[in-house]
Amino acid sequence: MASEKMMGCGLLLRGATSEEVDQRLRDGKAHKSYRKKVGSLSLCMHFLQVSYLFCGKMEIDKAIRESDDRRLKTKYNNAIYVIKRALALYSIEEVAFSFNGGKDSTVLLHLLRAGYFLHKMEQKCSNGGLTSFPIRTIYFESSAAFPEINSFTYDTASSYGLQLDIISSDFKSGLEKLLKANPIRAIFLGVRIGDPTAVGQEQFSPSSPGWPPFMRVNPILDWSYRDVWAFILTCKVQYCSLYDQGYTSIGSIHDTVPNALLSISDSCCKEKFKPAYLLSDGRLERAGRAKKFSSSSNADGNGSGSVDSHKSSLLVASVIAVGEEILFGTVEDQLGPSLRRKIHSIGWSVPQTVVVQNDKDSVAEEVERRKSTNDMVFIYGGVGPLHSDVTLAGVAKAFGVRLAPDEEFEEYLRHLISDHCTGDQNEMALLPEGITELLHHEKLAVPLIKCQNVIIFTATNATELDNEWDCLIELTRSCGFLPMMVPYVSKHLQTNLSDVETAQPLSKLSLEFPDLNIGCYRKSRKGPLIISFEGKDLTQIESAVESLCKLFHPGTFSGIH
Repeated sequence: MASEKMMGCGLLLRGATSEEVDQRLRDGKAHKSYRKKVGSLSLCMHFLQVSYLFCGKMEIDKAIRESDDRRLKTKYNNAIYVIKRALALYSIEEVAFSFNGGKDSTVLLHLLRAGYFLHKMEQKCSNGGLTSFPIRTIYFESSAAFPEINSFTYDTASSYGLQLDIISSDFKSGLEKLLKANPIRAIFLGVRIGDPTAVGQEQFSPSSPGWPPFMRVNPILDWSYRDVWAFILTCKVQYCSLYDQGYTSIGSIHDTVPNALLSISDSCCKEKFKPAYLLSDGRLERAGRAKKFSSSSNADGNGSGSVDSHKSSLLVASVIAVGEEILFGTVEDQLGPSLRRKIHSIGWSVPQTVVVQNDKDSVAEEVERRKSTNDMVFIYGGVGPLHSDVTLAGVAKAFGVRLAPDEEFEEYLRHLISDHCTGDQNEMALLPEGITELLHHEKLAVPLIKCQNVIIFTATNATELDNEWDCLIELTRSCGFLPMMVPYVSKHLQTNLSDVETAQPLSKLSLEFPDLNIGCYRKSRKGPLIISFEGKDLTQIESAVESLCKLFHPGTFSGIH
């Protein structure tokens, strides 16, 4: 019997299709012995299909288990857990998978195949229940898609027996029709942190308001560009041929070109590109996407228009220091005074400096208060992987967002501290989601972190702060996000008069010149009284000094340079 099955299988493999065999059987043209041999043909094919699917799913899991990449193993295990959790929560009829032919959804496809297999094995399902990939697969076909993407999608569907639902309308309306016709409650998506649609999403996230209700399941949400290619190359799975032509992030034919960073210079031939997996810096994954510039951008690119518009206005900044060692007087704060002088030097007012303890809620409360009443907030201290480094978490809470892995920042850290960046998540690469802008400069090993009107310095000493500030000023000249104001000017007088003698004249002078900051201090109890005049109009300062001197005998005051 077994030999007859294999003979029937051999006939098919030598060129006879199952349709031809069926036709010959119906027409009665097949010999009786032949009919007997191929009668079990479907059973034979079933056996081959089971073996193929079983081995394929096992190969994915086996390749990861045998890999030396600890990070990839962790990412794989976490993704498989999410998949098995979803399959435990929803029946197979209630889940679907959105496939678009790109690298991320290709990874997710093979994770789903392995995850479904492992889920069934845990249920002690026999091999007979693993004959196909039963998860409904959705493909949104577009006239703007690359032909290679379409070809790869259909070839993949054929190779793995995907139940492909092809939708030609837009994503939202197509999804509405699909969900009305089918009992789908959850959809697996290949979304990663850094994607435009990833903001605010968790591994399980309900659909957004205004959309048909379903659960978004994101098994690879925290995967990086490096993780994606590590999986594809480790498991040796097929991927779209465009990635071998220098494309690193594929959108439509209208907004996607090969990544210029992978270009191979060859004067004799047409331009060539290295494959996508050779892109060393995952931060530049989307460098092949066409960029659209706002019409409000300065044409000369120097940002001077933005700066000029603020020249005559008064901008206010606050400084927040995070650290109990400063608060308790354990160490002397050298960064605070230096930072205030730097901010003052560009014409900004700094009315308040605050020191808070290493507590997320304390940081969040102070940031929330200052960001709404100041044009800019500068923070230093409390940035790093230690339990006391809570600055970023506090900023995130102040803006009402979560901390999420930032692939771009993680790449910087990976290049900076190499092997120390392995593990489930690099805690130092968690940044406030959706509001963070990294400010790059060639002199900075790690970019500055800007969250709307909050700038976070990572400096630990005055020298590092000098470097970060100088880079920030250079970036400001090109980007204009920190307007350079009319600088403050000042004049100082000293006198041996008592506080009582000068109190009333100085009070009247402050009312007469409200735009000036007029202050007094002594370096010692018996030392001379120093009077400072500070403002943005030197003429006003000289007028105020002259008015004060007229109230007393000549020689009562002397200037200090």
